[in-house]
Amino acid sequence: METFRMRLRRTIEGLRPYPSLLLLAVPIAIVEPLKLAAVAVAGKGHWIAGTAMIVACYAFSLLVVEQLFVIVKPKLLTITWFAKLWEEFVFVRARAWRIIKTAIGFRSNRKPFASSLWKRAAPAAKPVLAPKSARR
Repeated sequence: METFRMRLRRTIEGLRPYPSLLLLAVPIAIVEPLKLAAVAVAGKGHWIAGTAMIVACYAFSLLVVEQLFVIVKPKLLTITWFAKLWEEFVFVRARAWRIIKTAIGFRSNRKPFASSLWKRAAPAAKPVLAPKSARR
């Protein structure tokens, strides 16, 4: 038995590149202005409502738009200009990540600090037994 979600995914995967782009653009065009509106609502003194709106918008972006992008990404990469933009974005993101890792001193070949401390302290942490006369 095929679920609604599986049928929807297959229908979306069957779209051509530009309808896929439009399908992705519609929720983004709705959510992004709502994030700004949420900041305005919070700025008017309605902190709880503004925060709830921001959390809801980010949750929608994370749960719906991200999954939608994963589904339509192969179709979008068949569009020449989108593929070039995506390649440039991935390059800039990787370069920025390398710069950030270098700036904070993160090295992937280094052992975690806590684990090395534990291994050095482990031999000293042997159990001490009570004298035989105190044991029963």
